[in-house]
Amino acid sequence: MDINHRLIERVTLVQAAAIAALTGTAGDAAYVSLKNYRRMTVVIDVTNAGSGVTGGIVTLKQAKTVAGGSEKALGFTVMHANVDIAAGQAPSALVETAVASNAFTTDATVSKRLRYVIEIDSEDLDIANDFDCVRVDVASMAGANGNVSYMLWGGRYGASADPMID
Repeated sequence: MDINHRLIERVTLVQAAAIAALTGTAGDAAYVSLKNYRRMTVVIDVTNAGSGVTGGIVTLKQAKTVAGGSEKALGFTVMHANVDIAAGQAPSALVETAVASNAFTTDATVSKRLRYVIEIDSEDLDIANDFDCVRVDVASMAGANGNVSYMLWGGRYGASADPMID
C-alpha cells in the first residue's frame, strides 16, 4: 500500500444520519450500495442527556436498492464500543462486544458520550439474491442525540463510486 495517500483518497465517507434523537424515521440511516466496495465501517456516536435516557436499539438492514427495495435484516454478531469517552479513555479505546440476535442497545447512562463501531464485509450481504445495499437502523432512543457515519473502503475497481446510486 502506498503510504503517501491521504485517507480521503482511499475511503468514501458518508454522513448517514444527521445529529438527532435516533428514533423512528430519524434513526433510519441512509442506504448505501456496496457493489463497488469490499467493506464498510459504521460509526455511531451518541451523547446522552442528563436525564430521561433510554438506549437506542441498533440493527442492520440490507436491500436490493438504495431506495430500500426488498429490505430485510442483515445479521451481525460483534460490534466495538466505548461507552465512556469523556472519562479519560481514548476515543479509540474500543471493546469488542458480542451482539445477540443481530441487535444491541446503546448504553443509557446519563451524561455519557458513546461510540459504537460495526464492521461489515460486502460478502455478508445476501449477494446471491442481489442484495448489495445496507443501512443502520436505530429505534427507541430518548434523552440522547446521535449520528451515524459510514466509511466505505476497498474499492473494487480502483476508483471511488458514488455509494448513494444503485
